[in-house]
Amino acid sequence: MPFSHRFIFPLVLSLLLSTTLGSVHAVEKLDFNKDVRPILSDNCFACHGPDDKKIKGDLRLDSHAAAIKGGKSDGPAIVVGKPDESAMIKRIMSTDEDEAMPPKESAKPKLKPEQVEILRRWIKEGAEYRGHWAFIPPVRPTVPAAEPPVANPIDAFIRQRLQQEGLTPAAEADKATLIRRVTLDLIGLPPTAEEVSAFLADTAPNAFEKVVDRLLASPRYGERMAMPWLDIARFADSNGFQADGSRQMWPWRDWVIKAFNENLPFDQFTIQQLAGDLLPNATQDQILASGFNRNHRLNGEGGLIAAEWFVETVIDRVETTCSTWMALTYNCCRCHDHKYDPISQKNFYEMFGYFNSVDETGILQGDSRNTEPLIRLAPADQVAKQAELAKAMKDAEAKVKAAEKQAQASQAAWEKEQAANVAAAAAWKVVKPETMKSAQGTELKLEDDVVFASGAHPATDTYTLTFKTVTPVTTAVRLELLPDDRLPSKGPGRHANGNPIISELKVVVAGKEVPFKAVHATFDQPDWESPKAFDGNPATGWAIHPQVGKAQSADFELQKPLELPVGTIVGLTLLQNYGSGATLGKFRLALTASPKVVPMPAEIATILAKPAGKRTKPDKAKLDDFYQEQYPAYAEAKATVEAIKKQKSALDVNIPTSMVMKELDKPRDAFLLKRGQYDAPGDKVERKLPEFLPGLPAGAPNNRLGLAQWLVSPNHPLTARVWVNRTWEKFFGIGLCKTSENFGSQSEWPSHPELLDWLATEFIRLGWDMKALQKTMLLSATYRQATKVKPQLLEKDPENRLLARGPRLRLSGETLRDQALAVSGLLVDKIGGPSVRPYMPEGVWDETSRYGDLRNYQAEKGEGLYRRTLYTIWKRSAGPPTLQLFDAPTRDICTLKRSRTNTPLQALALLNEVTFVEAARVLAEQMLAAGGSSPEARITWVYEKLLARKPRAEELQVLTTSLAGRLAHYEAHPEEAAKLLSFGERKSAAVTAELAAYTLAANVILNLDEAITRE
Repeated sequence: MPFSHRFIFPLVLSLLLSTTLGSVHAVEKLDFNKDVRPILSDNCFACHGPDDKKIKGDLRLDSHAAAIKGGKSDGPAIVVGKPDESAMIKRIMSTDEDEAMPPKESAKPKLKPEQVEILRRWIKEGAEYRGHWAFIPPVRPTVPAAEPPVANPIDAFIRQRLQQEGLTPAAEADKATLIRRVTLDLIGLPPTAEEVSAFLADTAPNAFEKVVDRLLASPRYGERMAMPWLDIARFADSNGFQADGSRQMWPWRDWVIKAFNENLPFDQFTIQQLAGDLLPNATQDQILASGFNRNHRLNGEGGLIAAEWFVETVIDRVETTCSTWMALTYNCCRCHDHKYDPISQKNFYEMFGYFNSVDETGILQGDSRNTEPLIRLAPADQVAKQAELAKAMKDAEAKVKAAEKQAQASQAAWEKEQAANVAAAAAWKVVKPETMKSAQGTELKLEDDVVFASGAHPATDTYTLTFKTVTPVTTAVRLELLPDDRLPSKGPGRHANGNPIISELKVVVAGKEVPFKAVHATFDQPDWESPKAFDGNPATGWAIHPQVGKAQSADFELQKPLELPVGTIVGLTLLQNYGSGATLGKFRLALTASPKVVPMPAEIATILAKPAGKRTKPDKAKLDDFYQEQYPAYAEAKATVEAIKKQKSALDVNIPTSMVMKELDKPRDAFLLKRGQYDAPGDKVERKLPEFLPGLPAGAPNNRLGLAQWLVSPNHPLTARVWVNRTWEKFFGIGLCKTSENFGSQSEWPSHPELLDWLATEFIRLGWDMKALQKTMLLSATYRQATKVKPQLLEKDPENRLLARGPRLRLSGETLRDQALAVSGLLVDKIGGPSVRPYMPEGVWDETSRYGDLRNYQAEKGEGLYRRTLYTIWKRSAGPPTLQLFDAPTRDICTLKRSRTNTPLQALALLNEVTFVEAARVLAEQMLAAGGSSPEARITWVYEKLLARKPRAEELQVLTTSLAGRLAHYEAHPEEAAKLLSFGERKSAAVTAELAAYTLAANVILNLDEAITRE
């Protein structure tokens, strides 16, 4: 019988399946979640998935019942057991472009033959649907038996899979590699030479376990653990957006470090960060922890709509919380039902309701670094000072009350006396200027005895006027500043805001100045707390701001009354010296012969002029306040209160604060927002959890606290899985589920699903003990494998998903910088505190910071240059430039996983950035001082210090040859040596060609591939 071509496709397909499906063998039944769901999710669910509003052809393929029912045109999409009669297969296999699926307009490629065969087999096997694997609570699997037997369950699961794939695990890495690997993983710093020597000398069976225990107990452990958590929490030292001012959240960062160091169980770590403020009798630390969801951006731009940004703030919290603890892409369903996961838009806003009742505006308040609600975190000495000031304030306020009573006893007699004085001082007579002159050419016109300035508008000016006396005796002069619609802001000045400032006034008779004192004014200078005097100093002049557009006046009492015949010419000079056009616009003069000018506001004088029986209740209250202010005992006591307030204010400014959560007494209503728009509310929604996940634990409140307790309830299918997967990713480079940021239907099937579930259940069994979980992973033989890759293994498993070898990972930007500081001895051993300002390019953030202390960036002097990178100031949207080169996020939003890239710019930064050059120089100084007497010994010393091993012969030859060449070059060019050694704040004792040459040698070693990689 001839070989027919109709047998070729099945044969080729069979061969393809045998090489591509791996563990999907002919005798095994397909697993829906592993084999089928990924195909449907990637290719079908966008049009035929959970989003009811986007369903095409009334066909859903995400449930068995819906697929059996089929759509409106083709009948059943699936006929169980009969793939050839199933509309889904017919459409996929169709050659008609109008019928074929996926449709051409979707831009999705046609299914591969092996994918089609999987769907056919699945239908033939019964088309069994199962819930998404990550939405099913983990069940503790039986640890498989391994040959040879292993002590750690992790190794049993890994080796079972390796045996299925015909692979064997790699040998254990050498001890030097192991201690460097685990030290970098747990504390983010390289081991010291002494630590390496001690480990190499320890032959006990538990030597590695002792190293792990020591590192887990190190205070540096908390810093290393906090690094990725800051990305997740979108921690930054600025608020974001255009008006990107600084904020103060470092106390919350300190809490995170402390929580990791104290091994706070992960369930409490979760509850305190999401709802620490709602815990019964919440401690300061628990309230501080709730700052996790105050790390979001805050908008302070002009013209913003408060309601809009409040909604954006709440949405950010929903997305961050669900991404962090459940690895679900909740942001998809802000505007519509999720296309892939069973999360409706309504459910999004039901979750929104849990975060909708925080007592905040959602926008930046004023110029403050932090926006309420916040917590004040005074250290012990400041707490004592606060108590001392509180007692002093209580005593001062008691004296104020006593003085009020004393004043009340004498007020009636004072009112009677002052009423008579007011009546006597009321005889002011307006005088008409005889001559008027402006030093700067301003045109001065007389309008009914009122002077009006127009024409030229100089920045400063001097008006000189003369007038005739109107009484035989003149005791005082009154200057009245008047409003006018023709003036800016209706005057009385010619400045854009109507605000004039007078810095000097002179009264002249017969060419001689007449001394006077200013006894009262209704205008003052609020900006500089100036004394009420005219002394020729612009900084102590008087201004009327902010009472523009209103009449103001000032009275000047002559120290000696002028006794001149009526009609005598008197000169008056007004110096207006502000420098911005704050000159007078409209004013008039008046004289009085009263023997006493009463120093009181016109408003009070008007009240005193009324008969006592005609004064209103507000009149009496104003008189009471004014008299108390004049009463010596009251004024003294009140001054003491004000002084204490200033001391308290100055103290409070220096008390660290941190933004926290605080719930309103009455919950806000929440609504479904159409298209996700703040101003398009739909139906009201109640707080409710997703229906496809378990409900609230028994007794848990239906609020943020209950939500947090729900996330860490033992039967929650996601939280434990998500956390152990991220922990695995930290140590092995890739999570057991590669898509650690997404555990929804679009997630990748885990490489070792049983191991993932065992770790999740073990984590819960251990009481959510984070250190115990990590120790279990680190003590596994899987973790301790060598990283050497065989060609056949690289071809079969390029990403090392099967774990037949140890993972080799490029260090993060933070760890690279910290390593350079540590091996050079520059690193400052200090935990916590405010963010610091190390070297960065001059004016690094000027273009992206409108104002505030992020502009004109200046590096610190001293220890701030050498703190761990964790403490480097982080401007939102544009973090530290060197870290941005090494894939650090902007921290505008929650970032669950950093990418790993390799670019020439990274190499340039490691070779040339000031910190790395300075570290190389300081390391070179140590090479010369402690490394030995020969180049070979010194290079070996650095290798052992940085890489925990000796250099190979060929490495030593290359480096010593290069060193000799550089030494000769710098001896011939000492100016270049001096330039190289000038980098950095820490100066060298001697500038020599030898030090320059060794600096470059140290720089090269710090940049070796092995140095920037965790082997």
